[in-house]
Amino acid sequence: MKLYQIVEITGKNNDAGTKATQDAAQIAEKMGFIPVPIKMCTTRDSKVAKLERQIGYWMDWKKAYQSIEKEAVVLLQDPFHHQQLTREKMLRKLKADKKAKYISLVHDVEELRKFRYSDYYRHEFDVMMELADVLIVHNEKMADFFRMRGVSEEKLVVLEIFDYLQDLREHSTPKFEQKLIVAGNLDTKKCGYIGQLSQLKKVDIQLYGPNFDPKMRNCANIRYGGSLAPDEVPEKLTGGFGLVWDGDSIDGCQGDAGQYLKYNNPHKLSLYLSSGLPVVIWSGAAEADFVEKNKVGVTVDSLYQLSARMEKMTAQQYAEYAQNAEKLAEKLRAGFYLKKALTEAMDKIRG
Repeated sequence: MKLYQIVEITGKNNDAGTKATQDAAQIAEKMGFIPVPIKMCTTRDSKVAKLERQIGYWMDWKKAYQSIEKEAVVLLQDPFHHQQLTREKMLRKLKADKKAKYISLVHDVEELRKFRYSDYYRHEFDVMMELADVLIVHNEKMADFFRMRGVSEEKLVVLEIFDYLQDLREHSTPKFEQKLIVAGNLDTKKCGYIGQLSQLKKVDIQLYGPNFDPKMRNCANIRYGGSLAPDEVPEKLTGGFGLVWDGDSIDGCQGDAGQYLKYNNPHKLSLYLSSGLPVVIWSGAAEADFVEKNKVGVTVDSLYQLSARMEKMTAQQYAEYAQNAEKLAEKLRAGFYLKKALTEAMDKIRG
């Protein structure tokens, strides 16, 4: 039974938007999944460029069909974010003609995320649900959503947390500090809570990422460290807690983006823990259970509770969080969780 994976190639960004898919592809390749590239030949937006893109996609999908052997297992990373007019046709053709089996690694469910949901993503989801033989989903809360949509237990595998591949050039045990680190998009319009962090007077805030609002430089507790590449951020995570939060408010994760934490595995959680940094996470998040079970950080209903929690915390308690985070970090940096999920998915396909 030959193993393949469809790998979309679209370029690199400093927002780590493609890091999760790149890491998954790298982990899968080490397990024997042969990469089949589908390249975006141009990012320009003219009519001619759009035509060039679709011709390029058609050629790549034709090569994919020809290269994938009969009765192969093919790993897909869903949803596909770029329209490719021949993709669905070729995936159906592979299933019909060559009896291909599909493992779908679900990165996002736009119906749950809501603010990006559209007819395109509705159709993507429907096609994924129809074609996938096994679905790897984030956590038990997301698995419940798929169960409610009629997916049988035999087709579901729970990932638990996304891995985060990195090679730490310098690594030391993080220091106990009353500090929060936020690494990611700092756009206060998209992430309203970012603009409210200055209200946490007794907690220092260290920000890394694009779209920083220069007005926040005037806030006494805010420090900005620039927008860094994904492989540069871990070296900055030397103390305090990584913040896993989203939405419109620091008083609970509100709004569509905040409520999505009830279902998804935030990639920044993997970033922090793979660097050995303890975390602060919203108690209503799906991954709050994972944080509590592994004793790698603090769960709170509201960030207003945080200063009191930190004042009561001892250096010994923090050291225990850090030690547990380092144990997890070794697994995350080695691709442990996706390897386990893919192995389980293969077992299900073999019957």
